[in-house]
Amino acid sequence: MKLCDLFDREKPLVSFEIFPPKQTVTLESIFKTTEGLQTLNPDFISITYGAGGSASDRTLETADKVKNTYHVEALAHLTCINSQKDDIDTVLNQLQAHNIQNILAMRGDYPLDKGSLKKMTTTFPYAKNLIAHIKSQHDFCIAAAAYPEGHLECPNLAEDTVHLKEKVDSGTDFLITQIFFDNAVLYNFLDRIRQANITVPVCAGIMPLLNSRQVARIHSLCGASIPKPLQSIIEKYQNSPNDFEKAGIEYACNQITDLIAHKVDGIHLYTMNKLEQSKTIIQETGLR
Repeated sequence: MKLCDLFDREKPLVSFEIFPPKQTVTLESIFKTTEGLQTLNPDFISITYGAGGSASDRTLETADKVKNTYHVEALAHLTCINSQKDDIDTVLNQLQAHNIQNILAMRGDYPLDKGSLKKMTTTFPYAKNLIAHIKSQHDFCIAAAAYPEGHLECPNLAEDTVHLKEKVDSGTDFLITQIFFDNAVLYNFLDRIRQANITVPVCAGIMPLLNSRQVARIHSLCGASIPKPLQSIIEKYQNSPNDFEKAGIEYACNQITDLIAHKVDGIHLYTMNKLEQSKTIIQETGLR
């Protein structure tokens, strides 16, 4: 089933992101997590992409398990950085062979090593190029990433909106947002993109803060701002791990409850492969 056909309902779609473990860890751990998430009846589960070789094979194997063993629609991530057309088409053909009809198309992150950066060659320099290729040559429902506070590489929100419009016009069917901790940020973002005639559905990306180590990492990866109420939680419980996790889950639940009241198109939970915490959030918010 194509996910773009699911958005004509009153309640928001419910979805999860999982990531295949490192090569040194068996896939059984993520399969166990997936089995637990399946009991929550999600509309889809997205699987992050490991670029190149065996890492991307793990994405395919996990997506296949989600779709064909647990019978949940799989949204396979696909990045195009440092990839040629033949590489991308090989992955797309493999996904089709496994009856996976949905892709989250992204550029991917540049390598931190400048030497590796200089050696990079790619057919698709931006996500919009990848999306246009998939749409013209293959039959997939295509999701793309959106950045409520703007992409870290983009100088301002106006330019970020222009780039998002280009991605959508290239063939994007729906959007999934990067993490945000202030719902006002999302609502302002939605107003901005609707004014730019970006009308595709938008799933709101939520990640619960479960420990203090996440804070710096999240800020460095995506630049998500920390509002005062959340900063107070961080300061109050930074030396009390159990209380920190409980407060982080409660904060995420409050975010989701407000998002539901504002009739967002979907709630996409970045699970970090944490099954029990994800169950708590979905059940406490009445999403399932």
